[in-house]
Amino acid sequence: MIWWCKARAVPALLATLIATIALGLFIGDAQLPVPALTGASGDFLIGHLITLAPAIVLLYGTGRGDLAIETVASRPLRVWDTALAGAIGILGLSTAVVSRLAESDGLTTVLGRNLAGYTAIALFLMPVLGQRLSTSALACIPLICAATGWARNGQPEQWAWILHPADSLRALILVAALLPVGMAFALTWRRPPLTIRGH
Repeated sequence: MIWWCKARAVPALLATLIATIALGLFIGDAQLPVPALTGASGDFLIGHLITLAPAIVLLYGTGRGDLAIETVASRPLRVWDTALAGAIGILGLSTAVVSRLAESDGLTTVLGRNLAGYTAIALFLMPVLGQRLSTSALACIPLICAATGWARNGQPEQWAWILHPADSLRALILVAALLPVGMAFALTWRRPPLTIRGH
């Protein structure tokens, strides 16, 4: 277990998680000027972007091992990796739910919800694309949402859960559904991920 924690960069992941939440609460409702390619431009909070950091570190940690060796390892490494991601996602989701039920600061709800959402998407991407491609793909998601996720009235599209306000029940339910499905997908995917080969 100690070897797995070191190999998966668990201390760095926990430090990134704490720093992300602290920074998000410190920055508050600060916005980034991102132009919209479709519809009207809406509010794109820095909290929509920085919650990507723990999922990126998670992908980095799970991508550090040798896939060929780990596939035949006696320890259930895939289960441990998925449990680690699930724990982060559940932490974010439970934070969002408790914050929403307590009607506390909406920023806490957004940070927790988006943290869980990015983690769920990482669970889908890593088995299929591998560490490098999945990191790049995950980093593109908030940019795509910011550029194309707004309707003509300035409200976020239904699929752009990252952009939804804290009181959006639809976005919270979508993330809550994505997380267990992502965990199941990560546990059951059996094909090797895509790799970038040098010429």
